[in-house]
Amino acid sequence: MDREIRAILASVIHPETEENLVDGGFVDSISATEEKITVGLRFRKSRDPFAIKIKNRVEQLISDLYPDSTVTVFIKQVDNSAAKRKDKIEQMKSNTTTTSIANVIAIASGKGGVGKSTVTSNLAATLAKMGYKVGVLDADIYGPSQSKMFGVEGYLPDAVQVDGNDYIVPAEVGNIKIISIAMFIRPTDALLWRGTMANSALRQLIHQTAWGELDFLLIDLPPGTGDIHLSIISELKIDGAVIVSTPQQVAVADVVRGVEMFRNPNVNIPVLGVIENMSWFTPAELPNNRYYIFGNGGAARYAAEVGVDLLGQIPIIQAIMDGADNGTPAVDTTSEVEKYYRQTAEKVVEKLLKKC
Repeated sequence: MDREIRAILASVIHPETEENLVDGGFVDSISATEEKITVGLRFRKSRDPFAIKIKNRVEQLISDLYPDSTVTVFIKQVDNSAAKRKDKIEQMKSNTTTTSIANVIAIASGKGGVGKSTVTSNLAATLAKMGYKVGVLDADIYGPSQSKMFGVEGYLPDAVQVDGNDYIVPAEVGNIKIISIAMFIRPTDALLWRGTMANSALRQLIHQTAWGELDFLLIDLPPGTGDIHLSIISELKIDGAVIVSTPQQVAVADVVRGVEMFRNPNVNIPVLGVIENMSWFTPAELPNNRYYIFGNGGAARYAAEVGVDLLGQIPIIQAIMDGADNGTPAVDTTSEVEKYYRQTAEKVVEKLLKKC
């Protein structure tokens, strides 16, 4: 019976594609016994205008050949969720709010615990003090900390509608706009997200945040090199990357991977340079002494070896740690900290103006 039924299906031509149902791949299943015949058809469009007509025609032809059998022909629904998801992403990108951002800087680190987020917040605050309009995107999805760094942990973003599209209103501190996944979850929540969920959330933060006009958008990336980094790179044109490290050899070894990720031909993002954090410690009572707790100049030596700039060396200063805990970047309260960060920020701006 299967052969005869398949021959019937091969005799039916789809008017639009001009293919018969068998060769065109429209036959999903055939189940045939003496008492009951069931045929499943699958069309390429979710609303094929010829689907019902073809279904009825197939039922009639099979019933004519097997009048004593119960004939059922059904249309299997097309799963076009992936196509819809792709369309939604494309629509989001076409309505992106990033078109008025002059420079996008990725702040990365080869490993965690080197103070990357603290450097990001203080660098952003320094650029704002220099008169620039600055945004901070906390892309460290699994360990967001920029809300705490800027003292906006309790901020709940509003949504505004422009031309029928919804946009997220970021927190504002001074001349800095901040958005983070931490603003949408409770502090006690664990983000048990797969990569696709994290990437989807990140995509919304990038394209649907009401950034307005910015001179600089600083992206606080997760430590290491992975899926989130590749997603950011595919979603945004990044003008330059900054690598944060401590002088420790184990941290410097991870810097190598970070730099090479951005230098990969498939990525090809200019590395503006390296910021060496926690370079030394000077006690207040011994202002002329420097104690190199994590080693001396490891990141500086690596920067020289691979031909990238050393953008700055930030010492261990109590005010920096206090500022991170209290929600106020130390550059806004301590002139000594601002001195180091201003030197670093000026080099970053200079590199970007020269287009590396």
